[in-house]
Amino acid sequence: MAPPSAVDIEGVTDTSAVVVTEPLTVNGVPVKRAKSGKLVAGVAAGTSSDFFKSTSCQFKPKSKNFEHRLTEEAASRAAPSLKGLAKYLSKPGILSLGGGLPSSEFFPFESIDIKVPQVGQFSEQETRESGVQVHAGKHDVIEDKSVFDLSIALNYAQGTGSAQMLRYVTEHTEIIHDPPYSNWQCALSVGSTSSLDMLYRMFVRRGDYVLSEEYMFATAAEALHPMGVKIAGIKMDSEGLIAEDLEETLNNWNEEERGAKKPFVLYLVPTGQNPTGATMSFERRKQVYKVAQKHDLIIFEDEPYYYLQMQPYQGPDAPQAPPPASHEEFVKALVPSFLSIDTDGRVIRLDSFSKVIAPGARVGWIVAPDHIVDKFVRLSEVSVQTASGMSQMILFKLLDETWGHGGYLDWLIHIRVEYTKRRDVLLHACEAYLPGEIASWTPPAAGMFHWIKLDWKQHPHASTKGVRGIEEEILETCIDKGVLLVPGSWFLAEKSIEPTELFLRATFASAPFDKMSEAIKRLGEAIRASFGLH
Repeated sequence: MAPPSAVDIEGVTDTSAVVVTEPLTVNGVPVKRAKSGKLVAGVAAGTSSDFFKSTSCQFKPKSKNFEHRLTEEAASRAAPSLKGLAKYLSKPGILSLGGGLPSSEFFPFESIDIKVPQVGQFSEQETRESGVQVHAGKHDVIEDKSVFDLSIALNYAQGTGSAQMLRYVTEHTEIIHDPPYSNWQCALSVGSTSSLDMLYRMFVRRGDYVLSEEYMFATAAEALHPMGVKIAGIKMDSEGLIAEDLEETLNNWNEEERGAKKPFVLYLVPTGQNPTGATMSFERRKQVYKVAQKHDLIIFEDEPYYYLQMQPYQGPDAPQAPPPASHEEFVKALVPSFLSIDTDGRVIRLDSFSKVIAPGARVGWIVAPDHIVDKFVRLSEVSVQTASGMSQMILFKLLDETWGHGGYLDWLIHIRVEYTKRRDVLLHACEAYLPGEIASWTPPAAGMFHWIKLDWKQHPHASTKGVRGIEEEILETCIDKGVLLVPGSWFLAEKSIEPTELFLRATFASAPFDKMSEAIKRLGEAIRASFGLH
């Protein structure tokens, strides 16, 4: 399904009329693969997303070039000479005494077997009773049982990741986002945290500023501090970062007062933002993108919660809205990504399996123009190398060989419904147990977090304790009552700024329903005790 057109967004590349074929769909993947022939990709196979895109991509204009934004370190990185030898391994009859690849004979794993859910039977009980046993052997490729085996997965690989998993995430990216320019690429990573750390090193220098939401993912902020990089927090509302405040901040940037040049990196979690749970509407994303075009920003679109978009909240007594009835309806229901409206190639998307499959897999990927992905891969090759081969194998067996793209979308629809139930239980408890004259909130539309605002000015010691003092008192009272939430000020992008509002972050990700309700009940007791309410 094609993404919505980039309405009101300025096209800055050559967009002369071209014939564009249909973009890739779930049903179109088998046809495309059949035309391409069997995937042949052995140990450390050189690979690229260009091998796996549909023909429609070649008719799109190219991205702008953002190499001038790279740090000196990133711009100077070249391909490791030893990695270059790998491209000759596919030559028929070659006898290699060159690369230091261990022999698979000494990998002490003959096979692995995993049990995974059948499509449409995703619960733990259904998986126990009717799950599919999936087998991966050491020499499945030679024995013509699979295109991926342990002799490949457990050996060294290219910085792009295995061709087998790169094919899957490339197809998935095109199905969901269909980037509007031709030279986009994917590269696997060791999860989004590693991706972000590497991108910071590629684009920001000591003394620079990075733009972000005023309340931001704590790890994303903590990664910057030791690098000597500061953060300029942009005001937020219930939809996340406010485009007008971003515009005002950049228009009025004073290099003398700030001690730094105007920033050009904007870090965002647009969907189910951590910690606020805010989700940007499509209109808001277009507004932010227009500001990015005007000020030549690079956007780091960090989207671990993108597929945890939930059904609309109906209220405590209303039935839950029905889930999407088809793959097409599900994709259409997703708020379009920044990547899907990126006519320039200024968006670097960070994707991950952490929140939708398992965080311990440590497999994610980035999507960006080829010249950015190339430098990302160069850094991978001398640091993390690539995502775990064992993890890639397990994900390949699940996502590619067992579920396919359609089955994966069915799984995403399933967890959409399950997270909607969890959110609703927490919200129902908030409506039942929290004092409405003190506590307020916006029902989260995605993610794992609920952002509760407390009217601290009604606190009997508001004039003497201030926000941080009252926040600390409430935290201590919560702990005394046997419940734990995270104070909102812990997520401030600019730690030196005194907060003017008081928030608490709750999560509905994993606690059982009855425990969530009991926790919110205890929170209500703690708030009443702190505010002196009866």
